[in-house]
Amino acid sequence: MDHADRVRAYYGETLADARDLRTTACCTPGDVPPALRAVFANVHEEVTRRYYGCGLVVPELLDGRRVLDLGCGAGRDVYALAQMVGPAGEVIGVDMTSEQLAVARRHRDWHMRRFGFARPNVAFVEGRIEALDALGLAPGSVDVIVSNCVVNLTLDKAAVFRGAHALLAPGGEMHFADVYCDRRLPASLHDDPVLVGECLAGALYWNDFLTLAKRAGFRDPRLLASRPIEITDPAVAAKVAPARFFSATYRLFRLDDLEPACEDHGQAVVYRGGIPGADHAFTLDAHHRFEQGRVVPACGNTVRMLVQTRLAPWFDVHGDFSRHYGIFPGCGTTLPFETGAAAASGCC
Repeated sequence: MDHADRVRAYYGETLADARDLRTTACCTPGDVPPALRAVFANVHEEVTRRYYGCGLVVPELLDGRRVLDLGCGAGRDVYALAQMVGPAGEVIGVDMTSEQLAVARRHRDWHMRRFGFARPNVAFVEGRIEALDALGLAPGSVDVIVSNCVVNLTLDKAAVFRGAHALLAPGGEMHFADVYCDRRLPASLHDDPVLVGECLAGALYWNDFLTLAKRAGFRDPRLLASRPIEITDPAVAAKVAPARFFSATYRLFRLDDLEPACEDHGQAVVYRGGIPGADHAFTLDAHHRFEQGRVVPACGNTVRMLVQTRLAPWFDVHGDFSRHYGIFPGCGTTLPFETGAAAASGCC
């Protein structure tokens, strides 16, 4: 049995629902912000039971957008996002596990009736996320790509990021949650079906992830949120000790003029307010929160993320790129995830 077959077997046969998992990687209902609880309450019970994600991948401002979900499983996030994009948008879910896709497809009409949509705005495709060019989607035709605890299951992660970058339109975003590790893990762990299926064996060392993302064209990965993962099964914990694991959500923008570091051009931004769910303050990432009306100094990359993407109508910028004042302090390379102690300092 090869690696892909192990993954299919674990998610298609071994796991009946999220209660069979042996770590705390999967989110609980309490992790969902109050504003989104009604969205997830609209998802069919069977689809929800077959959810194995590790984060929240419902980015803001999706109305009318085309969204691609990598490793959609039974479709919980697809059906949540379908409500966010509305009847004028589209959500495409891709997964390689036929049993999971069967659950997702079985409830498509039920969800459309529930949402009050006259026609389906979702589609499910069987395929491998390492081969996104085989899906039949035109390059640059997707506004937002999401993925929830799936990239770790692939052996060719570089191919996933390259494929995602190619499919995104300029200014588009890959917004995804996954499992990361504080060190590189031995390749021999990929022979253990439980460690693979529990999203541990394939967890990237966080610094290797940053390298892969940048090589694919995502020049400034932004950490949005993170939390430690507890391994509740003693046998599983013993196999991976002393490595530490984290669930982390990143946002990667397809912006070709981003710089390698946080450079100071003397600019500042003002959030106008009004983004649904963030009326008075908007969080771009773990180190950038913008209160309505407040003038906030920002590096050039942050400015570009705010004004060259779907976020642009909600921000004003003071200054341009005609002058350069050096680099913002605090651009470190220490472990970026929260460990229970003080969080690592961030850029700008």
